[in-house]
Formats: sequence, C-alpha cells, structure tokens
Amino acid sequence: MEYFDARRKPHNVGKIIAALVLTTLCIFVLKQSPGFGGNSVFSLHEPGVTHVLITGGAGYIGSHAALRLLKDNYRVTIVDNLSRGNMGAVKVLQGLFPQPGRLQFIFADLGDQKSVNKIFAENAFDAVMNFAAVAYVGESTLEPLRYYHNITSNTLLILEAMASHGVKTLIYSSTCATYGEPEKMPITEATPQFPINPYGKAKKMAEDIILDFSKSKGADMAVMILRYFNVIGSDPEGRLGEAPRPELREHGRISGACFDAALGVIPGLKVKGTDYPTADGTCIRDYIDVTDLVDAHVKALNKAEPRKVGIYNVGTGRGRSVNEFVDACKKATGVNIKIEYLSRRPGDYAEVYSDPTKINKELNWTAQYTDLKESLSVAWRWQKSHPHGYGQN
Repeated sequence: MEYFDARRKPHNVGKIIAALVLTTLCIFVLKQSPGFGGNSVFSLHEPGVTHVLITGGAGYIGSHAALRLLKDNYRVTIVDNLSRGNMGAVKVLQGLFPQPGRLQFIFADLGDQKSVNKIFAENAFDAVMNFAAVAYVGESTLEPLRYYHNITSNTLLILEAMASHGVKTLIYSSTCATYGEPEKMPITEATPQFPINPYGKAKKMAEDIILDFSKSKGADMAVMILRYFNVIGSDPEGRLGEAPRPELREHGRISGACFDAALGVIPGLKVKGTDYPTADGTCIRDYIDVTDLVDAHVKALNKAEPRKVGIYNVGTGRGRSVNEFVDACKKATGVNIKIEYLSRRPGDYAEVYSDPTKINKELNWTAQYTDLKESLSVAWRWQKSHPHGYGQN
C-alpha cells in the first residue's frame, strides 16, 4: 500500500507556481529583447536612421565604407561569404561599434536567391551599397564564367530582392575596366564603353541591367554608379587595411605585391609589360586612395534621388606609370625592392586615367589624398604591423 503524505502537497504546488512565474518572466524578457520574433532594430525603419546594406563589406573597400558609414551614424548590415573578405575586418568594426543596432554581420552567398530574399525580408534596408565582386582582371581571363556569375548574375538577384521588398536606393561599385582601351584620354563618363576582359564586361552587363530596371515603370529607383580606378591606401588611423588571401596575391593589386616584396614574402616585384606605348613602356593608371573613394560613395548616397541615375568616374585625373608607382613604393617602405620585368598580363590596357570634372561639379567631391608616396606610406604602416593580415600578428 502506498503511503500518501498530505504535508508534501503544498511544497510541490509551491515549486510549480515558482516554475510558472519564472517561465512567464523569461518569455516577457525575450519578447522585449531586440531579436525576438524578428523584431530587431535592423528589421524596423526608424525615423532619422538610415540603414545601409553593404554587400562585400568584409572586403578591402567594403570594410572601409562600413567604417565611414558607422562613424557617420548610419546603421549598417554587412553581407559577405568571406570568399575574398576577412572576418578580421568585421571584428575590428564590431569592436569599434559594439552598441546594439549599429552593425550586424550576415554570412551569406549573394548567388543564393533564397538567402538573398530572406535577408531582405528580415531587414528594413533604406539603401544598398553593392561592393561584392571578384575583381581581378587577370583572373577573369582564366575564369570568365565565374566572373559573369559572381558579378552579373548576383547583381540581378540583388535588384530582384530590392524590387520585391521596396528598397529604392542603390550605390553600385563599378570600374573603369568597362571602358576598355579608349582612343582618347582622359576618360569622361561619355567615353564609349568597350571592355576588353571578362571583369569589365561583367560589370558593364550589370550596369546595363541596373539602368534598364531603373527605367521600368514603377521602379522609382535612386541609382548611383561609381566607376573607379586603381584603389590604394588604407584607413589613416591604422584600423583597417588590405589583406588578400595568399593564393590570390599573383592576381592582386600592385601595392600588395610591392609590400610583399618589401616584407620578404616574395623575392621581388614582377612588372608585367614594358612595351606599352607610354613614356617608359609600363602601364599608366589613375591611383585613387580608398579614403577618397569611400567619401565619394557617401556623397553619392546623400545625393541619390528617386527616378534619377548618376554615373561618375572616381579618380584623381592624373595618370602614373607602373615605374613611377614602384619608385614611390620603394620610398614609402624604405626597401630597395628587386624588380623583374615580364611580358604583358592578358587583358590589360596601356593607359587609363579619369576626368573627374563631373563628380567634382555634381557631388562636390575632389580627391584629397593624391600624394602617391603618402598613401603608400599609410598602407605600409598597416602592412608592417599586420604581416599576416587580420590573422595572428
């Protein structure tokens, strides 16, 4: 026979009541928390706050853009699949702006339509800055289909998501590579576009898609397309820099190769092409500091207007040869870098530099960091203190 002790009943009831009270309290606290039920601050439009989606925000240029927007009190969402970007850059930004509602990072592939739609459905974006792209001319000639998928197709998916979710402002990161080899210098926005490599062609196709969509009935898009030239430099305060993956160094920017040679990572610098029709036989390029480039993006965002499209070259207006660049890099690093001269790189062109008159006039933007040696010195300081990029130093 079981023995029942009536004295235990009140004790058990008390435990049950306490558990119910605790559960109710937990549910209440969860409901008040920013992420419960998708009602985070990132999912709500807030008066006086502009929420910008930065695709490719873990990359070199995208991370610098995120830093500037966060400094200017924008709300920022970074979407990146980290195939070219660095989580270390995101962590730097998170450390600088830890306050709730300032910055969120979403790991996603912009080629995945379901993921893109989910991101737009769960967040209230006011504008998109699209930096995400593979961006090496030489690599594009080796893997053209990858470039058309990554640049052109992914831009289409982003536009479809913007249309479905009522996001009307797009700042598009394009390139001077869409011009190919113009017959006349400097390049203006009216210069015909005849790209000669898959990178430039993929960007030109993406531009055409954007322009066609912006003209469609009911689109009401505010579009800014920035065609920029050769990007150098890094954050003047040394918080961010450029850190390409080791396997991509051979395709990367000349500044990265110069720094690798100065650090002894590679035995010397390979200059590809000495027989171009230029004064010293090497390519001529317009080198734009990343700080100036980001400033152009912010000014474009502030000037973007519904049913209007702005197309701008972003450069200094001055061309420098590769030999001039190498000399500046030697001075910036203090290292007598060994130079090896090789044949031309596939898909390259002899001379490219901008006429920035239009962006000067319409966006009140002018390049401020035009001293080549100084821009390289700033970038070199970051490289020296981060010999392994954002990894363990």
